[in-house]
Amino acid sequence: MTWNLDKSHSEILFAVRHMMISKVRGQFESFDGDIHFDPNNPTASTVDIQIDAASINTRDEKRDGHLKSPDFLDVANHPYIKFKSTKIEQASANSGKLVGNLIMAGVTRPVVLDVEYAGTAVSPWGTTSAGFSAKTRIKRSEWNLTWNQALETGGFLVGDDIDISIEVELVKVPEQTAEAAA
Repeated sequence: MTWNLDKSHSEILFAVRHMMISKVRGQFESFDGDIHFDPNNPTASTVDIQIDAASINTRDEKRDGHLKSPDFLDVANHPYIKFKSTKIEQASANSGKLVGNLIMAGVTRPVVLDVEYAGTAVSPWGTTSAGFSAKTRIKRSEWNLTWNQALETGGFLVGDDIDISIEVELVKVPEQTAEAAA
């Protein structure tokens, strides 16, 4: 079944330790993708997402500029972060694991996201939407994002673990529209 990503009701968020004492949170503001969701056979679904790396926003222009630089995402040479699913494992009616490859800063690594299916709902305008939440933790060093500064008190300025949290709302494309587009 064909579904469109409802970008106004979806978000890709992340959090990373700063100076080992607090977490800095941010998001990517521009992303798109193809998600084929089969509610009758979730393991047959596929996910292919492309994130505009330059759309990173941590609410600090100077930090965002550094994150876009060759020290981190190197957006001039790697403008997109991509995720493409390779397998979906269903654990229950509303949960599972989304397995795929994450390409960031030119490095491809496998990741596993824990996914929760929130169900479907019909809007007041007659459209059908489906909702999902996904979480994972990655080590930025596995994508060669290793820039850091040692702290006088021990430890490092930027943590290696990045917590990723995703909220996605999909809108089902009506069957006749989907058939006409094919």
